Amino acid sequence: MRELIRINQPFLGKEEIDSAVEVLRSGVLTDKSGMGPRVLEFERSFAKYVGAKHAIAVVNGTAALHAALLAAEVGPGDEVIVPSFTFVGAVNAIVLAGATPVFADIDKDTFCLRTDSIEEVVTRKTKAIIPTDLFGLPSDLKAATELAKSKGMTVIEDAAQAHGAQYEGKRVGSVSDMTVFSFYAAKNLTTGEGGMITTNDDEHAQALRMIRSHGEQRPYWTVRLGHNYHMTELAAAIGQAQLKKLPGFLERRRKNAELATQKLEMSGKLILPKEPEGRRHAWYVYTVRLRGVNAAKRNKIVDKLWNKNIEAAVYYSTPVHSTPFYRESNLARRGRLPETEKASRQVFSLPVHPRLGEEEMDYVAETLRKTIA
Repeated sequence: MRELIRINQPFLGKEEIDSAVEVLRSGVLTDKSGMGPRVLEFERSFAKYVGAKHAIAVVNGTAALHAALLAAEVGPGDEVIVPSFTFVGAVNAIVLAGATPVFADIDKDTFCLRTDSIEEVVTRKTKAIIPTDLFGLPSDLKAATELAKSKGMTVIEDAAQAHGAQYEGKRVGSVSDMTVFSFYAAKNLTTGEGGMITTNDDEHAQALRMIRSHGEQRPYWTVRLGHNYHMTELAAAIGQAQLKKLPGFLERRRKNAELATQKLEMSGKLILPKEPEGRRHAWYVYTVRLRGVNAAKRNKIVDKLWNKNIEAAVYYSTPVHSTPFYRESNLARRGRLPETEKASRQVFSLPVHPRLGEEEMDYVAETLRKTIA
């Protein structure tokens, strides 16, 4: 019987194991300032990889978003524009910063924030925009940046799924005011749990380093409100080993996505993922849309794939604005979200991670073709 083909899996080898063992043997598991030698090494390497001046390592991606919002001086009375078709962590971070999330709609082809929808919900209270590079595809960063500059807003790019993606020839992490990454176990690069914020702004970097370490400017000298968002030495050591492998991981993901497209492009029942000009996908997952179906029909297809040991995944089947907490509270505001609602009913994702080879991708694509025939 075929083993379950997971939607994503960490790809760990001897290098990560040896790095972790080295940390354990050293006895230096963390640093009270969050700046141990392996954390600093990982930060320098990650900043160089994405082409940013600064990289600040933290405990997870949600902490990274929260810290970035605080560094942008977002607080009570402010509004932050964010998609609803995303993971709730981004929205929770806004509320935890004391601000109001404002939901804008997404593009029907890319599932990223749509500029005209952002413009519809901007007010004088808008302090920041969080465009999400969903499923590994960069948002329309030029449009978001131009709009933000014209209104005096900060762009905090959510690249939790987009390690190694590129926008107009630049790696994600070097384009926006601040960019946030997650290193959760399923991500393109993992430390088990972890996060990173990159920026070219010296003041933002200085604020972020204090925010992640209790607001301290130096030991026992707190100058602002902060948190314990330190990355451990163990996580950083694993991340450093993973970073060296990331180009190879991305190459395999791209190859797998191309194989899926070749097998599925003749199906009239599917809308396949697009890669707009100037944007290079990191292929966190391969997300397709079923034409003209409702959620029940979509879910039935997904269940059939699971029965064939393929872990197809339905991300964001309940958009954040429709979850019980945000639906019943007065903590958020929203514009018109027709494409968000439609995507939540029609899309699902297939695995393309680097553990999969051509035989597994053939099986995934052929099984889907037969299932929807």
